[in-house]
Amino acid sequence: MPFVEIRDLHKSFGDHEVLRGIDFDVEAGEVVCLIGPSGSGKSTLLRCVNALEPATSGTVRVGDVELTDPDTDVDAARRGIGMVFQHFNLFPHLSVLQNVTIAPRRVLRRSRSAAEATALENLRRVGLADRASSYPGQLSGGQQQRVAIARALAMHPGLMLFDEPTSALDPELVGDVLAVMRSLAEDGMTMIVVTHEMSFARDVASRVVFMDDGKVVETGPPAEVLTAPRHERTKTFLQRVLSH
Repeated sequence: MPFVEIRDLHKSFGDHEVLRGIDFDVEAGEVVCLIGPSGSGKSTLLRCVNALEPATSGTVRVGDVELTDPDTDVDAARRGIGMVFQHFNLFPHLSVLQNVTIAPRRVLRRSRSAAEATALENLRRVGLADRASSYPGQLSGGQQQRVAIARALAMHPGLMLFDEPTSALDPELVGDVLAVMRSLAEDGMTMIVVTHEMSFARDVASRVVFMDDGKVVETGPPAEVLTAPRHERTKTFLQRVLSH
């Protein structure tokens, strides 16, 4: 059974239908990269996976929990899903260590010492253990995004969602964030990544999914989708993206 299973997912905002019947599976340990033009529904799909946006219709299951079931405790289910956004959303008045420990302490009721031990381990993992006492304003954008990844990992998620995590960064800072994501993939983390970084998708993804106009147009191994796409819409998108 796939770890993430999405069936006939629809999402509308008023009269505007953003997702139009998405069927989508992710196996445990897979890294799936979602690519496609702006407005194709990629970020909305990600937000439906962890129920930040309620589905209009259809089902979303992660592990053995159906998030679209009205009886599901969504807050409890969401604890096992880490999400990293374009913007880091760190608390500016808290140190790096406090930012990473706040959710485990408040939500999981971990002791301060246990939460701090896990936080430091995850900060080491993203290369920032030496900045534990710094504040977000003292860090570069790339460092703040790596803290955001450490914060998500502190909840011991079974699934990590990344919504264009490098799009707000200066180009020279992108590599450090992608390196962290690459190491997570190598460690077997199940990941769904919305990205414009085609080299990351080519090197790291188990599968690439091309979306357009609220639908999955094409899906397959990166070598297939990125170098020999079957659909004309995928071809024109990639020609435009790869020529820049």
